Amino acid sequence: MDLITTNIVGYLQSVMRMATPIILASLGGMFTARVGIINFALEGIMIMGAFMGAYGSYLTGSPWFGLLLGMLGGLLMSLILGFTAITAKVNQVVASTGINIFGIGMTSYLLNVVYGIGAKPSTVESFSTVPIPVLSEIPFLGPMLFDQTVLTYLTFLLVPICWYVVYKTPFGLSIRAVGDHPAAADSVGISVPKTRYLATMLSGILGGMGGAFLSIGTLSIFMEKLTSGRGYLAWATITVGKWNPFGIFGASLFFGAADALQMRLQALSVNFPYQFLLMIPYLMTMLALVGLIGKTEGPHSMGKPYVKGDK
Repeated sequence: MDLITTNIVGYLQSVMRMATPIILASLGGMFTARVGIINFALEGIMIMGAFMGAYGSYLTGSPWFGLLLGMLGGLLMSLILGFTAITAKVNQVVASTGINIFGIGMTSYLLNVVYGIGAKPSTVESFSTVPIPVLSEIPFLGPMLFDQTVLTYLTFLLVPICWYVVYKTPFGLSIRAVGDHPAAADSVGISVPKTRYLATMLSGILGGMGGAFLSIGTLSIFMEKLTSGRGYLAWATITVGKWNPFGIFGASLFFGAADALQMRLQALSVNFPYQFLLMIPYLMTMLALVGLIGKTEGPHSMGKPYVKGDK
């Protein structure tokens, strides 16, 4: 295999690796979006999932336990969002911003508690790649799709599963009804608060998985501000993907490709300030959103707390 081919294969593997946490968090955020909740808290959910994932692996030496703990961490953060947005009916953007600040600050504090102030965090057991025989040998696409970690394969499965749940099940019908016409859903016996809480909890679990992937699926370590804005990127991906799991998958690959590109350019020591290279995924996000202004329309109750009796 020549150098150019090797670089292309490595880049394609990186695309999928960079896209995986965004896919997971975006699928979770899709559920909250579908019930009408603005979930800017994905950053806080992911950072807590990343810390808890690394901490669980640190305690037991098992990345699977770390994944479970990461999902729990994301779930707890989502319950804060649920209480503030659904029960207390606080402005959802303000509540989400507070959760993000809390998540970043709390994980930084917990990091110092676990390892000591100023101490360097130790590496933990993480998920290794599991090549699928024969399929992983397919030129270019094989390494990208079939030479990944178990978490990435699980992410592949979750995309059609989430699509089926949203579009082919009674629960999915309830989610879409609550997001578009909560009063009408309430009038036929669908509990708006319960449906919104369940969707928010799903968001936390999937967002926690996305965060855990960062710490125990790629780096084998947790560092402060590890998510680096990926939670916000995930919310943008939901919009670009038009609130559809398959659209989200495609948009996540697009942003994953941009993220992998900036990492490759840094590795190749391109004579360009690395700070500008780090901006590439976020610039691509803004360009994608600008191109979609006026072409997408989210659930009608987006961002609006529901009070029984509202029309």
